[in-house]
Amino acid sequence: MSDTAPSALETLTLKASGCTACGLAAERTNVVFGSGSPTADILFIGEAPGFNEDQQGVPFVGAAGKLLDRLLGEIGLEHDDAYIANVLKCRPPGNRDPRSDEIEACKDFLADQLRLIDPAVVMTLGNFATKLLLKRDVGITRLRGQVYPWWNRYLVPTFHPAAALRGGATVLGHMQEDFALVRGILDDAAAAEQADPDAEQLGLFS
Repeated sequence: MSDTAPSALETLTLKASGCTACGLAAERTNVVFGSGSPTADILFIGEAPGFNEDQQGVPFVGAAGKLLDRLLGEIGLEHDDAYIANVLKCRPPGNRDPRSDEIEACKDFLADQLRLIDPAVVMTLGNFATKLLLKRDVGITRLRGQVYPWWNRYLVPTFHPAAALRGGATVLGHMQEDFALVRGILDDAAAAEQADPDAEQLGLFS
């Protein structure tokens, strides 16, 4: 056992592993809290774990995760440069949409992930996460392709990887365009930091 004290994110992960705040706790195999770098510049947010994620306790495994890795690679980043999470940390039965009481029970975990990781960019994956975080009842097809100022950082919506796996080259091309927007934001942030390294960095709730 390491003598190093657990980080705040590790402590939060442990807290989530025992959460019973909503009915999903009774049916889950694993809590799927998140994975990746605790200091990531980009944080992906999906809807909720699916069957494979519930079994393994890791978000976006399988083909969806491989596609995210590919898209990251195309903008010069690796899997370990990002952090991946979901709105819900437990799988809804039959992969149905999250209910309002489940979102309410889980929202503080996501808020704390955002606060602790403090990414420059949040990228929402798919309709549900995008509508929830932007609080707009507009489909992903209309919302994607743009950069939204959000909680002292930027939010870039894109399709869920599963949509690209189903939809072929057109959807994949749109996702590549959205990832290029992320690359631009990160480059601009790096240039600004180099120009003024003492500038105050604002957190999620500053």
